[in-house]
Amino acid sequence: MARSSVAFAAGVGGLAGACLVAGRGARTALGAAAVGAIGLGASEAVARSRQQDGEIPALWQRIAVSTALAAPVGWLAERGFGVGPRVVGTATGAVAGALGVRPQKVAMGPLVGLAVARALRSRQATGAAVASATVLTYRSLSAVLFPDAQVSLLAERVPAADLPFVVPRPARSSYVGTQYVRELAEELGGVHTADAADTGIVGSLDALAGPDFDPAEVDAQVREFYEHTTRFALDIVPQWRAWVRPGYLLYRTLVARPLGQASLPMNQREAQRGIRSRIDTISDADGAVAVRGWIRSFADDDEPIMLGIYTTYAHAGQGYVSVGFPVPEGSFTATLRPQARPDRGLTLSSRVHDGQAGHYLSYVDTAADELTALAVRGFEEQLDVYLDDGMLRAEHAFWVFGFAFLTLHYRIARKPTR
Repeated sequence: MARSSVAFAAGVGGLAGACLVAGRGARTALGAAAVGAIGLGASEAVARSRQQDGEIPALWQRIAVSTALAAPVGWLAERGFGVGPRVVGTATGAVAGALGVRPQKVAMGPLVGLAVARALRSRQATGAAVASATVLTYRSLSAVLFPDAQVSLLAERVPAADLPFVVPRPARSSYVGTQYVRELAEELGGVHTADAADTGIVGSLDALAGPDFDPAEVDAQVREFYEHTTRFALDIVPQWRAWVRPGYLLYRTLVARPLGQASLPMNQREAQRGIRSRIDTISDADGAVAVRGWIRSFADDDEPIMLGIYTTYAHAGQGYVSVGFPVPEGSFTATLRPQARPDRGLTLSSRVHDGQAGHYLSYVDTAADELTALAVRGFEEQLDVYLDDGMLRAEHAFWVFGFAFLTLHYRIARKPTR
């Protein structure tokens, strides 16, 4: 692994060196390529030698590699498409900012690119030089202004039991869909019950008890919703922030719908298609429910909206809810800590820093029963279920790097008895 990484870095460095001196003759290009290959390859070797188990390469090396990668892109944009330094800088900054995900970084990227292009204009810098300088400046500024890690390697190839806050249920194909629990039951050899009657997303709210949460303080109807979710019908009204709509539309078209997972309604009109909510379960040989999959889809054609595998566990005497959203070969897990509301409602939140609650993206090696997990620290959510004039309601709010981007408003009504 280390040798391949050094070879890759050397190749990138050599290509970057040649692009930065393009047009100055073959001998100069060969010399620059050799310098780039030796320099970046050597720095990669040093970074790998100092890298500890469970760590990613040092930030300075990641910045160096991304700076080198930008050079051939800038060269191609200038030579192949005839764009000038200002366009190269702005476009490079925009791409780098978009990869940073954080809204502040997205906005900062093109501004940095434009500033770098203007600063280098008097020196008649090439497209390769402008692109590399933009990435170097942007990433250096980002490291100073936003020192907290957006994503960090939490564990690499550890037993699943070591990470109880991760739900190790991956998707076996490129499509999750509404039949996932049935397919999982076949894999596990359990008994699958589709649309299980009188079933909840948790077996008992008592499993969430802890020093700061007493389930007895929760209103009986709120408890009933969690323990007997299938007794209730849901209506949803999404409230998207305007700034996130274009990005979500692209994500939904290219990722969510083809994946059959996390495809939320874009607006209230779409939500009027209706929501079908049911829970599929998998029982073991003793008849105990081992897996609970809450499936939400559009009522008119059963198009998947979201499928989550709901589990509970306790750590240091405190109960948690962990919801795993299967993705190909992995899982995105939201682990939420319960809190009582003054109105006897219930809050489940990842907005606490206790080493358990949070969001985790994991690669699951089911053959070895091992996980490689990333902590996604910039993502937060909070679900509030409460009574409002005798009517059950819920608000599910999401933040990315402190910016609210979506709130789902639920109206919860008891289904008519048969």
